[in-house]
Amino acid sequence: MRVLNIGTYPPKQCGIATFSMDIRNSLTVNGITVDVMAISDENYQYAYGPEVVFNLRQQHKSDYIKAAAFINGSPSIDLVLLQHEYGIYGGQDGEYLLELIKLLHKPFVLITHTVLPRPSRKQKEVLYELCSRAAGIVCMTRHSARLLTDLYEAPEEILSIICHGVPAFKKQDSNFLKQKYNLQDKIVISTFGLLGPGKGLELGIEALALLKDKFPDIRYLILGQTHPMLRKLEGEKYRQMLIELVHQRQVEEQVLFVNHFLTDEELGEYLYMSDIYLSPYPNKDQAVSGTMAFAIGCGRAIVSTSYAYATEMLSENRGLLAKEADPAELAHLIEQLILDQELKARLQKNASQLGQSWQWPNIGREYKEFFQQVIAINPIESEGKNTYAKL
Repeated sequence: MRVLNIGTYPPKQCGIATFSMDIRNSLTVNGITVDVMAISDENYQYAYGPEVVFNLRQQHKSDYIKAAAFINGSPSIDLVLLQHEYGIYGGQDGEYLLELIKLLHKPFVLITHTVLPRPSRKQKEVLYELCSRAAGIVCMTRHSARLLTDLYEAPEEILSIICHGVPAFKKQDSNFLKQKYNLQDKIVISTFGLLGPGKGLELGIEALALLKDKFPDIRYLILGQTHPMLRKLEGEKYRQMLIELVHQRQVEEQVLFVNHFLTDEELGEYLYMSDIYLSPYPNKDQAVSGTMAFAIGCGRAIVSTSYAYATEMLSENRGLLAKEADPAELAHLIEQLILDQELKARLQKNASQLGQSWQWPNIGREYKEFFQQVIAINPIESEGKNTYAKL
């Protein structure tokens, strides 16, 4: 089987790019050859690896038509894997992508990274069209699956729920790691990811300010650089706002910034060193969080706001949820975990049990099985739209 993955791709730094690389690696170890069609923005020149066979320029509408011709003219491609996030494709809400799929003669599997419960008219139109033409659709939660069928009219029979994969992190001793990073005898809380508005990091800082007097040894690690696209548009405005907030709340000693893009090895160390992982997203509609998936993969005790992905994944005693995006409530839950080590251990155990099944080789196997089902369906051209019949 040979698959072409369409999406952003390293060295571009964004969540979809990392996902594209991870899924390619996981499929490769499961015996599938994966080529890449990389979506590139206007602001950077990327030095891609040899697996990238086509560079699709995000805002060039003609590139989408050329991309369809390239795929249709490549007899070795059995299936197209399409990573969908509105912002990575050109046009209003990524509508240029429709130019590609309308011309596509190969079956494609749609991976939905954002499924909005209250989309704009254009957002709904784009995702509806993608779902109506897909040979298979993947989402990562039951909540997203319900939205896709009920709101976007995705055919239920071609829909599969496959969880977000995580690296096979090497388990490490927390005390050893705290000594390595000069944080011995500290209560370590962490949040990681590309920084930008909407991550809720100001809520984390405010929560720490409420805890610092009671727990002077607490440390909050904000891990990761500012999103490159945001930095290109407005520099370090968001990070500076966070730093100013740290000064205002007088938590300079408690809040530590690690300002670079973390490798999986570094990330594993920081996560295993963390007593508590904090996920303070304020947007309740957040459908997927790769960062939370990684924390679950490392079996961390998690405190989170009650956004859609967290609510589903932290059920069954896998984490503590704040009802609202409120610093006082987050601080209360963090304090609960600091004072109740049995609760902390229970959450870690439950998260770890789930996270082990999410390691990328296992997730790659699930994708392979789903692809085999899709390829067992024959594409038939009918009135300009793909329909499918069993072989």
